[in-house]
Amino acid sequence: MAFTNQFKSLAAVLKHYQIHYKEADFEIIKTAVLDDAVRQDIIFTLKEVAYNVSEAAICENLIYPMLKAAWKLYADVFAIWSHASLEYDDELTGIPDYLISKRSDLGKIIFDSPLLAVVAAKKDNFLAGWAQCALEMVAMQKINDDAQLVIYGLVSNGEIWEIATLENQQFIFYNKRFVIEELDNLFNVLVSILEICKLQLIK
Repeated sequence: MAFTNQFKSLAAVLKHYQIHYKEADFEIIKTAVLDDAVRQDIIFTLKEVAYNVSEAAICENLIYPMLKAAWKLYADVFAIWSHASLEYDDELTGIPDYLISKRSDLGKIIFDSPLLAVVAAKKDNFLAGWAQCALEMVAMQKINDDAQLVIYGLVSNGEIWEIATLENQQFIFYNKRFVIEELDNLFNVLVSILEICKLQLIK
């Protein structure tokens, strides 16, 4: 069964898996300079491209370029996956829009510990987006077989980005929404997430 067909809300997912919910503020811990070519491309896209006509267009034109720009700074540590199957069991199986995992010593085509799931909010439906993302986060936690490893989730409609984490049986939703118009801030949020993930791996 696909992730998207199981639950209609984040609350339903958390109740099913007996996960506690809380809210917090996200703190930027690392900053970097966004590549100017990426910046200009995003600005051009926002002005000239009909990116919001479909989920695929949002992913290709806004979400992936921003995610990839941050990931490039950590390409020696992480691998990035686009629409790759994530499978734990019959209930927790599906295809996330994007995943970032630990880079395997066996090569770039080998999937290793997943740390970040990214989901596009279909028709700006963040409620359904978080239901899907939370399931992916649960699957990732179980695949890693380490409940203390913090799993990150992002849900975005391209313009608005929301963040949450899963650690043990606690889901933390970060109150502040980040927006594509504030490119530098959004980029540094993504960089900070990857920095935190990297620090976890070297403990």
